[in-house]
Amino acid sequence: MSTLDEDSPRIYTVNLGKAWLTPQYKRTDRVVNMIREFARKHMKSKEVKLDQELNRHVWERGRTNPPRRLRVRMAKDEGGIVVVSLYEEVIGKPEEIADDELKENQFSEQEKNDNKEEEEEKDREKEDSTTEKKQEEIKEAQKRRPKQEKPRKGRKSKKS
Repeated sequence: MSTLDEDSPRIYTVNLGKAWLTPQYKRTDRVVNMIREFARKHMKSKEVKLDQELNRHVWERGRTNPPRRLRVRMAKDEGGIVVVSLYEEVIGKPEEIADDELKENQFSEQEKNDNKEEEEEKDREKEDSTTEKKQEEIKEAQKRRPKQEKPRKGRKSKKS
């Protein structure tokens, strides 16, 4: 291997399906160990460190339901330590992508706020119109109903 090969990060897809052979409550622990074993084998190093983001992704769905496969980036430091992190595909220049994402986020937030305000106004109008209609229906129903005599309070007379 050349020095360029060792320094450049490698991208792998790690199949973690065999973790389902272990008991449910140990699956995610087993997945973490499987990632470490995979890194030791493929990068030929004894020291392996998992990135915090990768660890969070693995534990995201709890102890019993880890992901079935992961796309990871493995890079070897000068000291021979392998750092394993999640692989995120980047297309184009990172600066352009970051600028575009910022612009999109700003516009999308403004649009979301505008849409929320419009929806709230529509909901208020619907609620007002429905409550008015219900009140009118209740009044009309009361007008149609014949008045009933109310029972008198007090002692009831015995029938004999």
